[in-house]
Amino acid sequence: MKKLISLFLCLVMVLSLFTGCSNNNGATTDGNADTGESDVIKIGVFEPLTGENGGGGLQELGGIEYANKIYPEVLGKKIELVVVDNKTDKGEATTAVSRLIEKENVVAIIGSYGSGVSIAAGDIIKNKQIPTMGASCTNPMVTQGNDYYFRACFLDPFQGKVMANYALDQGAKTAAVIMQNGDDYSIGLGNFFINAFKELTNDENSIVDVSEFQVNDTDFNAILTNVKAKNPDVIFAPSSATTAPLIIKQARALGIESLIMGGDTWENPAVIDVAGNDAEGIVLSTFFDENDPATEEAKKFVEGYKAELGDTEPIIPAVSALGYDAYILVRDAIERAGSTDGTAIRDAIAATENFEGVTGVINFTEEGDADKSIAVIKTVQDGQFVYIDTVEVK
Repeated sequence: MKKLISLFLCLVMVLSLFTGCSNNNGATTDGNADTGESDVIKIGVFEPLTGENGGGGLQELGGIEYANKIYPEVLGKKIELVVVDNKTDKGEATTAVSRLIEKENVVAIIGSYGSGVSIAAGDIIKNKQIPTMGASCTNPMVTQGNDYYFRACFLDPFQGKVMANYALDQGAKTAAVIMQNGDDYSIGLGNFFINAFKELTNDENSIVDVSEFQVNDTDFNAILTNVKAKNPDVIFAPSSATTAPLIIKQARALGIESLIMGGDTWENPAVIDVAGNDAEGIVLSTFFDENDPATEEAKKFVEGYKAELGDTEPIIPAVSALGYDAYILVRDAIERAGSTDGTAIRDAIAATENFEGVTGVINFTEEGDADKSIAVIKTVQDGQFVYIDTVEVK
């Protein structure tokens, strides 16, 4: 009798194991996306929460999580965000995206802050056919040749032209450019600025110096001493919020009085905190300004997110607004697709028409890029980022 009871218990345990493997929160175990049988729909988020771009990644994640709070459901089910840290590292980015797709069974992905990590993860996203929405990754290569990668922001060719136009409007005739070797964002934006500035000045010699530094460099005196000798009207130095204040401080310490300019990554309190008074007068381009809401969604977002932030941020970071837009774009596409199938969501995103986001009305080009022609220019005044102008460049 005891033998029969033991045999029966063993049989129950084996059956229980098979049952558990086939029902992991409604997800399949073969690595495919959620079939929709679960009571939640998972959207993955891969952002740099640590490393050189950790500050910007956290700002972008803040906007995504706030959007999830405002719009928590789709297709009548709860949306669960699955957040992974890509650590500002290209290798970690591929690991993070693989985990989201193969282990977490997400139906779509949002991210990432930083073009380099976004490009690194692109092939996995394309091969697994998981629609992905970048928020602030601006390098053209993020979406090129990838039918499943989209983004909510403008691109670096446009941003480079915006800053070249601004420099020219300030009377600049010469410029020096400082870029980070190996950083797709920094190298890409720097070169787009160079091309635009040469074209606008109609002078091949208007770029008087181009320098590159290595990742983790903190001493820029040799580069800046060389730049000082060329005496450019402006210095354009697209770089991370970690590196930017060091370049700014060391330039001013050497007595360089040229206008110093950067891209969207400079709109980070860390730049002002570290550079201090030396940050006064720097100029940067960005995606959004809370004082100039472009849509009804933007007005609601500004009011609600200002209250959400409290005293933690002096202004709403533009990348938070883009994170919010990336989330509501994906949610809208899932709703219109009426499905969690990757190709159906991809097709719905591509068919997006005149979508009212926080950062403006959004349509997508054939490459999957938001079709935008407007950028915001800001400076630092009295220790705060201050709006200068909204510019349109075509």
